Amino acid sequence: MITLLVIAKEPRPGRVKTRLTPPFSPEQAAGLAEAALADTLRAVAGAPAARRLLVLDGRPGRWLPPGFEVVPQCAGGLDARLADAFARCSEPALLIGMDTPQVTPDLLTVDFADCDAWFGPAEDGGFWALGLARPEPGLLRGVPMSTPVTGAVQRERLVAAGLRVRDLPQLRDVDTAADARAVAALAPHGAFAARLAGCAAGR
Repeated sequence: MITLLVIAKEPRPGRVKTRLTPPFSPEQAAGLAEAALADTLRAVAGAPAARRLLVLDGRPGRWLPPGFEVVPQCAGGLDARLADAFARCSEPALLIGMDTPQVTPDLLTVDFADCDAWFGPAEDGGFWALGLARPEPGLLRGVPMSTPVTGAVQRERLVAAGLRVRDLPQLRDVDTAADARAVAALAPHGAFAARLAGCAAGR
């Protein structure tokens, strides 16, 4: 069994999903972020794991289901915060963010029997998931984050370290309003799709 890690920000207006404003208000964007996080945590709760760890910037809220440990994110850039998340694990671990509410428990059910790492590429050039059979924080430190080549650089870092890498399906992150509509269509029965529909209806 593995540890499932979720790295996330508390969904507060003005702090999350700022690229959604406009067309959405900061409050609507925060509501969409909360729904995305709720869907993500629900998928994690439904996947087999020995431990479920939320690495959080902020404070937990009503969106947090039972069964999760909550620890604060460290200071520094995203590469440092991801590295610190893996540093909290001594067993195989899979890390995801809060930007892919279409994720399912099946996608998070990984086996390290014939590989050392799992890599989930994102359509924008980043990555939505990273799994390590032997968590090594140094594999993430110094990787340029939030660029069109982030995923390529991170995957090459794994390969250069001699790891056997298997790929997960490519997913689309929710960054823009177009992303939100596309992702909601992929998971029409989730909290994210419902919240987006509420925004469109002016609720």
